[in-house]
Amino acid sequence: MKRIIIVILGIALLVGLGIFTTRLVSNKGKSDEQLAAFNFEIKDTASVNKIIITEPNGMEMTLIRSGNQWTDDKGGCVQPVLVFNILEALYNVRFKGYVPENSVKTVINRISTIGMKVQYFQNDDWSKTWYIGGSTSDHHGTYMLVESSEAGKSDLPVIAEIKGMKGIIEPRFFADPRKWQCSGIFAYQMQDIAEVNVKFTERPDRNFEIRKIKNDYLVKYAGKYLTTLDTNMVYRYLLNFKRVNFENPNYELNEKQLDSLKRSRPFCELKVRTTKGEKKKLRMFRIKSTGDAEVDDFGDKVSYDINRFWCELPDGQVVKCQYFVFNPLLMGHIYFNQNRYATTQ
Repeated sequence: MKRIIIVILGIALLVGLGIFTTRLVSNKGKSDEQLAAFNFEIKDTASVNKIIITEPNGMEMTLIRSGNQWTDDKGGCVQPVLVFNILEALYNVRFKGYVPENSVKTVINRISTIGMKVQYFQNDDWSKTWYIGGSTSDHHGTYMLVESSEAGKSDLPVIAEIKGMKGIIEPRFFADPRKWQCSGIFAYQMQDIAEVNVKFTERPDRNFEIRKIKNDYLVKYAGKYLTTLDTNMVYRYLLNFKRVNFENPNYELNEKQLDSLKRSRPFCELKVRTTKGEKKKLRMFRIKSTGDAEVDDFGDKVSYDINRFWCELPDGQVVKCQYFVFNPLLMGHIYFNQNRYATTQ
């Protein structure tokens, strides 16, 4: 038994010496600065309260944490999932491999010319900066340099990856504010809506409005008030405002085209007023179809795109929206029987 114990201890000692020797050999000739080239992660991501992303063209995006919320530097809403993707990378990033010696100069030049710069701040103090130089040829790693407040800037680019995930790191980082902004337009509870007004500029017979009067509602369709009203249908309609988002920011129209669009006649205007007095107005514009005439949701033959339209938001921004999302807000005849009219007001 003693001999067995001695043999086991001897094997363990040899293994330990082997690991120690391997580390010494691998680190031989490397300075502290070079060893710091592997230190990309920040494990205490809860202390990270500011991130600055700078693209090679100089475009910059600043993300700021306030409590549990992230915004841009002007206090505007940003998509939380996109910030989570960055913090996840910051926590799980790890060294994957060395850049071949004959490629180091090329990789450094690549990082300098087309690289992405990402600065991290912990409790308002700068902590670490990543320099991201694109992916490896197999797209399973990313060329990176790191600079930290403790070790300075490394002169040794390495290949990094995210633990437990295949793929590259770079797509998580971008400075275009349009990609960051929240896509929400309406997020109202039914009981918080005081008035809705929908006006079709080309088809006034489809106009309607809903007004809340204490605990009751008044509905007007095509200029006439309904004599009888199914309140449940009003509820069903108003519930559609709980979550309404646009599809994409504007990536297509230049300033001249935007000005022309805003000066043109919208096909519909949607106004909403809440019980707290908040008001929102949307102006909607058709997108001309490039194909043959199609049939819209009203059964009419049309020459415009029946899937998407441009929408001017209350702040003047123009975004692209889907009819699929907005039709429940615009097609009042689905909820209100047109035959139940009273006198014209």
